Parts: sequence; structure tokens; C-alpha cells
Amino acid sequence: MELPSRLMEVAVDQMASLPGIGRKTALRLVLHLLKRDEERVDAFARAFTDLRAGVRPCTTCSNLTESEQCSVCADPVRDERTICVVEDLRDLLAIEQLGLYKGRYHVLGGVISPMDGVGPSDLTVEALVARCGNPEWVQGTDGLPAEVIFALPTTMEGETTAFYLYKKLEPTGVRVTAIARGIAVGDDLQHADEATLAQSLNQRLPYST
Repeated sequence: MELPSRLMEVAVDQMASLPGIGRKTALRLVLHLLKRDEERVDAFARAFTDLRAGVRPCTTCSNLTESEQCSVCADPVRDERTICVVEDLRDLLAIEQLGLYKGRYHVLGGVISPMDGVGPSDLTVEALVARCGNPEWVQGTDGLPAEVIFALPTTMEGETTAFYLYKKLEPTGVRVTAIARGIAVGDDLQHADEATLAQSLNQRLPYST
């Protein structure tokens, strides 16, 4: 069905480009915005332009932040000897909500998925390897071994990514572990209940291929 306005057509197309939004839903949202007063619509649009201009990856872990470093990396109390590798911000927030993990993070920005055209070069793999490539960090001056925890989806893409990372990190000598399989195979981390996620994190195991 042809819409009565070119501007509406453009707005619906843009709204429908968002994941999980079909054209019917996009049209409903556009009609709702048309009912709002101009000031509220301007504030709505400005929130997203400000978001795009002001939010950037943390220079250390690639978490999202408005500063050079995210709040986790800037926290001197966090354990610098432990890095938890997650797919994206949603998984980081799921773990933080537990209040159990006190280490640092590394956000990959996705998982390896050839079907979707996502390869290792599209992720922050090299930044992770660089973080783990410091012999002083790996060996430690306190005798405690450095640890990298894989907290990745238990999907085929997640397992492929974990295997690739393991091979990349193997020469560094860092201890690599993975969260226990309380998370069902095929599940995304952010959809797990808190008790299951906490158990998986606490009972993590040495990563094996």
C-alpha cells in the first residue's frame, strides 16, 4: 500500500531498517510520532544524534562509554589479572547484574559468523591478544596466574569464536577458562536467568578444544 506522503514513506523505511521492526510496526511508530508535539519529537531525534556522536568504544576493552575508558576499566578496585571476554554490552550487563565478578572485560563486538559475513578482522580480537601479550601480565609479580574467561554464547558461532581465540591466545601462556555449561547449548548469555549465569561463572572450567 502506497503511503500518502513521501516523508512518511522515508520515515517508515528508516524505522523498518531496525532489527525486529517490520513495516506494519514501523508505520504504527511513525503515526505515534506524528501525534507527539514538535518539542518531544525534536528531543527524541536529538537523543539518537547525541548517542551516535557521544558514545565510543573504550580504548582498553571496547565497552561502550562517553570517555576514553569505561567505568570498569577506570575502577582501580577491579582485578586487573582477570579478563572476561563477552560478545557485546548486553552480556557484560548480564554478568555485572550478578554482582559476583570483580575482574575486567573485553568486548568482542560480535562473534565469528561466515554466514553473516563476520570474520575475525571485524571483531576486537587483535586488541585482546595485545592485552594478553605482556609477559609481566601473564606471569604476574605476585605469583598469581592471569586468566581469560570465555563467556560467549553456546551457539556454533560462539564455539567457533572461542576456539579461534584459544588458538590466538595459546602462545601467550595465559590461563584460558570458559563458563560452565549451566548455560544450555544454543542459548544467548543475556537470556539466561541470574542463578544459572552465576553458577556458570563460578564453576568455570579450563577451556579445552
